[in-house]
Amino acid sequence: MNDLDMDFLVGSDDEGRSRRGSNTSPGRDSGGRRGRRRKRRRNRGGFLAPMLAIIVLIGGVGAAGFYGYTWVRDVMTPDDYTGQGSGEVVVQIKEGQSASDIAQTLQEQDVVKSVKAFVDAIGAAGKSSSLQPGEYTMRKQMAAAEAVKLLDPEKRLREKVTLKEGLRLVDTLKQLSKETGKPLREFQQAAKNVRELGLPPYAKGKLEGYAFPATYEITPRMTASEILTRMVDRFNQTADKDDLQGKAKALGHTSHEIMTIASIVQAESGSKDDMGKVARVIYNRLDRDPPLKLSMDSTVMYGLNKYGIESSHKDLESISPYNTYRHLGLPPGPIANPGDDAIQAALNPTKGDWLFFITTCPAKGITKFVSTESEFFVLKQEYERNKVNGC
Repeated sequence: MNDLDMDFLVGSDDEGRSRRGSNTSPGRDSGGRRGRRRKRRRNRGGFLAPMLAIIVLIGGVGAAGFYGYTWVRDVMTPDDYTGQGSGEVVVQIKEGQSASDIAQTLQEQDVVKSVKAFVDAIGAAGKSSSLQPGEYTMRKQMAAAEAVKLLDPEKRLREKVTLKEGLRLVDTLKQLSKETGKPLREFQQAAKNVRELGLPPYAKGKLEGYAFPATYEITPRMTASEILTRMVDRFNQTADKDDLQGKAKALGHTSHEIMTIASIVQAESGSKDDMGKVARVIYNRLDRDPPLKLSMDSTVMYGLNKYGIESSHKDLESISPYNTYRHLGLPPGPIANPGDDAIQAALNPTKGDWLFFITTCPAKGITKFVSTESEFFVLKQEYERNKVNGC
């Protein structure tokens, strides 16, 4: 091996001297040239090694980054089904449930594969705050995004039932049974279990008068008791809004008496405009000294479980406590379920001195009010004539 090769292997110090000794003469050209060549070769070797290390390092980091990204992606992407699913399942969303609560329910019923998939999907759709309680028809093993679409409030399972003002309880229960498909006996039994319905204390344990008439959304899973409870809740809300107890006390009556008056107003009035006047006639008769019997056909018919606007002579012989031709004062309780207009009329009767009224033309709902008995008999004759003529 020549000196050049040996010098390359062992290297030299910064002044070009060999690590084997320092006897080389600085004046020799060949020594100088060899020193410069050794320096250039040393520089090339010193550059390549770090570069190789950097390349290896970058390669390692790149591989680690790729596999790391793949791992993070797999961890961060939630488990989710694909497609629109199959079969059918009814899912119930309860009042006050959050998106996470609903996602848990959906996962438990195998509608979605994971809670996170649904939460992410509904967040992406911007519908987290628009979920509404109710029952929804879903499918098994749906993609979370597809499940979100089926939770549209417009797609809730529900039946709208409209109950008119003035319906008696017995007719209300029949209508509920017909429109929900639930047996009538379930509603009848629920109506007897008044402790479960949330009736106010002044209702005296009777549902009549307190099953508030309105339009209700009824879902298939609701029981008869739950439906009637919702109706009582609606009444309680109306009573609070109208300050029923406070205004009843100011009028010198109990809340139950006001509801009884409201039910008679509802049954006897031909129109909303007549309600305040009918209420005034009732108060004027009750407050007269001595008081007058109410003499309302609607109460007589209720006591006999009959329908109509005119009692027969036989009907008037009834000993029912609802026969206000026989008994002074109000009947024991409401004779129907009055609406808010009738309740308002009972609380705010129109000012007047009327003691009598008669619907002279039932077909057109024309009712006239007078203050004396002689005027009443004139109206009675008008009614008889109109009845013959079909009015």
